[in-house]
Amino acid sequence: MEFYFYHNTETCVGCCACQLACKDHNNLAPGEFYRRVRQASFPGEEKARFYSASCNHCERPMCVAACPNGAFYKEADGTVRHDDGKCIGCGKCLWACPYGSISLSKERGVAQKCTGCYDRRQQGLDPACVAACINRSLQWGKTDGRCDETTLHRWLPAVLPEPGKTGPRTKINCTILPREEQDDDSL
Repeated sequence: MEFYFYHNTETCVGCCACQLACKDHNNLAPGEFYRRVRQASFPGEEKARFYSASCNHCERPMCVAACPNGAFYKEADGTVRHDDGKCIGCGKCLWACPYGSISLSKERGVAQKCTGCYDRRQQGLDPACVAACINRSLQWGKTDGRCDETTLHRWLPAVLPEPGKTGPRTKINCTILPREEQDDDSL
C-alpha cells in the first residue's frame, strides 16, 4: 500500500489536536513543528475552513533531489524519510521543498520533517496526528476517489503551491457545493 494522507476540510474544526500529537510524539522543541493547522478561506463561502499541513511524501520529492549527502530517501511504500547520520545541516532541502515542510533542528543541527509516523505504522498503529483527530478528518492509506492538491490549488495557491513538479501524496476533500436558496414557506 502506498502511503497517503487524506484530509477532509469539510469536517476539520481546526482544533490542532493533530499538530499537538505530532509535536508530542516527535519530542519537538518549542517553535518546531512537523504538522501545522492553517486556516483558509474559499471563494463564495462565509465560513473558514482548516487545512492540516505536513510533508506530502511526494512522488518526486524535491528534498531528495536537493540533498547532497543522500540523507533523504523514499521507502518502498512512498514515505519520504530522513537519515540524521548523513545530514550535514546545509539546508538545501529546506529551500527545495515548495511546501515548507522541512525545518532545521536547532538542538541537533540537522533537517527534520514528518515521517508519517513510519515507526507507528510498522507496528500497525495510525500516525499520531491521525489517532488524535477528533472528527477523523485526517486519515492515511489509500484515498481513491477523492480530489487532490491539483484541484485544491485553485482555491489555496498561497497554502499549496503548484503540485505538478512534486506529485504530493496528500489527498484533500475539497468539495465546494453551491449554496441553495431555501424557501422559508417549505418549512
